[in-house]
Amino acid sequence: MIDHRPLKIAVASGKGGTGKTMVSTNLAALRSQSGSTLLVDLDVEEPNDFLFIPGELVHVSDQFKMIPDWDQNRCTLCGICSKVCKYHAVIQLGTYIAVFKELCHGCYACSELCPVEALPMHPYKMGTISKKISQNLTFLESRLEIGEEQAVPLIHQTHNLVDKNYADFKVQIFDCPPGTSCPVVAAVKDTDFVILVTEPTPFGLNDLKLAVETMRKLGKPVGVVINRHGIGNDDVEVYCRQQQIPVLAKIPFSRQIAELYSNGSLAYQEVGSLESSLQQIFSYIQNTVKP
Repeated sequence: MIDHRPLKIAVASGKGGTGKTMVSTNLAALRSQSGSTLLVDLDVEEPNDFLFIPGELVHVSDQFKMIPDWDQNRCTLCGICSKVCKYHAVIQLGTYIAVFKELCHGCYACSELCPVEALPMHPYKMGTISKKISQNLTFLESRLEIGEEQAVPLIHQTHNLVDKNYADFKVQIFDCPPGTSCPVVAAVKDTDFVILVTEPTPFGLNDLKLAVETMRKLGKPVGVVINRHGIGNDDVEVYCRQQQIPVLAKIPFSRQIAELYSNGSLAYQEVGSLESSLQQIFSYIQNTVKP
């Protein structure tokens, strides 16, 4: 039986500012020349892929999480809700039950275990998902509401939406949050391969090591893209050889690429060496990974 599951590629980085968005947007746009491609911006706290993707905005949908709402008239102040909430989102203060929606993970424990149903769950807007279409490239932006503290629930909802409505896109590229915290883990969880974008500096190497360790704990195959190659030293390359991590491409430090990027342009269209690097990256993943 032929497996027609999509190839899911995550683009991540141990630190911000390495060029993750540049790689994500240019790789997706280049791949879309060969067939329908889905690009998803999961850097929900500060998404910016939309700056580089032309096309028509066709849909925006609000995304909600379920938060308990205390019903004072029903409550008997038994204290069960505050005892079962391991996130301390529900606290009993004398004769008052305080619900901190910023801490709530929507686990339903307090609501389900309340003997008098005094904590019914209600929808609370946490963000939006926008859809833009540009020829063969479909782009989804997941954006957290200002002041909202939890990125993970919105990332999970975005993945569920992709699985439900976009399974026919055989190539799916996810621009993930930087770092190694919970949002990154949620973003790469269901992907087949992780591109780690770094730079040849001591900071780049330090955070790359953290990212590699995280991905290994998750059992994710990884490859490294060295951006701004030539500005630092070769410690990143030495580390990758020692750890047997493939270096997928070395994108040189280029004023032309920087200017195009700062103007919101897709640099591969103007810089032939970048296009070749992106083709090399995708070819490696396509020939190596079996989704």
